[in-house]
Amino acid sequence: MGTKNVKAFGTEAADAALKQMHIERREPTAKDIEIEILYCGVCHSDLHTARNDWGFTTYPAIPGHEIVGKITRVGAEVTKLKVGDFAAVGCLVDSCRTCDSCKQDLEQYCLTGSTGTYNGADKHLGGMTFGGYSEKIVVDEHFVLKVPANLDLAAVAPLLCAGITTWSPLRHWKAGKGSKVAVVGLGGLGHMAIKLAKGLGAEVTLFSRSPNKEKDAKELGADAVVISTDKDHMNSVKGKFDLIIDTVPYAHDLNPYVATLNISGTLVLVGYLGALEPFLHTVPMILGRRAVAGSLIGGIAETQEMLDFCGEHNIVSEIEVIKMQDINEAYERMLKSDVHYRFVIDMASLKK
Repeated sequence: MGTKNVKAFGTEAADAALKQMHIERREPTAKDIEIEILYCGVCHSDLHTARNDWGFTTYPAIPGHEIVGKITRVGAEVTKLKVGDFAAVGCLVDSCRTCDSCKQDLEQYCLTGSTGTYNGADKHLGGMTFGGYSEKIVVDEHFVLKVPANLDLAAVAPLLCAGITTWSPLRHWKAGKGSKVAVVGLGGLGHMAIKLAKGLGAEVTLFSRSPNKEKDAKELGADAVVISTDKDHMNSVKGKFDLIIDTVPYAHDLNPYVATLNISGTLVLVGYLGALEPFLHTVPMILGRRAVAGSLIGGIAETQEMLDFCGEHNIVSEIEVIKMQDINEAYERMLKSDVHYRFVIDMASLKK
């Protein structure tokens, strides 16, 4: 298989800064689409992978799975899109496509393991996949998404991860008109959860430890803000919510939030991977048929549904555009939550 050498930004070790390097991209096969990357969002997963926080990074690592660009070449059998179209790639670039999950358009839960856009096993070239911190990417057309023409391309990028990560549980648990939805945490995921839940017609509340988040939350579409450290405030919403989207990325006490669920309500974790501390008390769950669940991203069909919905409702992420060369500083700022609410790299800076 032919390859092409392209510029990228990545790291060679957990304790090394990201820097410019060159990587190989495959020449498009019959079903492939080649995309010139215009913008790439910056996700916490990028940082965790670059620094091997999860313990399974293979180096060199090229992060980036919130990709928006323009199609430059297509394979002979491609029917989905054409050269010159704007397109997007999210967290996945392949899956087995034959298991029960894939047949249900749930590629994110592929039973044999889906292929991540970066740090996944590359079925074509061997080694690992390289992500969107690069000039170009080549992806099977099944995993390429159409971008609504009316949306700002840079602000679309975080929809490919932050957007779909919150959209999928909202859809699965049927949030909509008449629903009471709460969001825990106002960051990259949380701000999209508010926008999307409000777009679906739900009554939306933000749980926050900080009173100074109220103005931002209401500008994003929240109807109310509850201060989670205020016991009286928390007691005032006991038994209220049908669905809680919990975006907090570290261990925290879920028990106060479970108490605010309605009968048959569900709290869905989308931000934290790991053991729960302190222990989860089951009495309120059993007495109220309440549930604590988890959710990953969405499948390709669901991601396209989300993009189309955002196009119809003019929903995009709140972003700060940076140059590729500023990524190491952006990572440090992310760790301090010093971004409202998502960094997006202008990939034109990589060519300079």
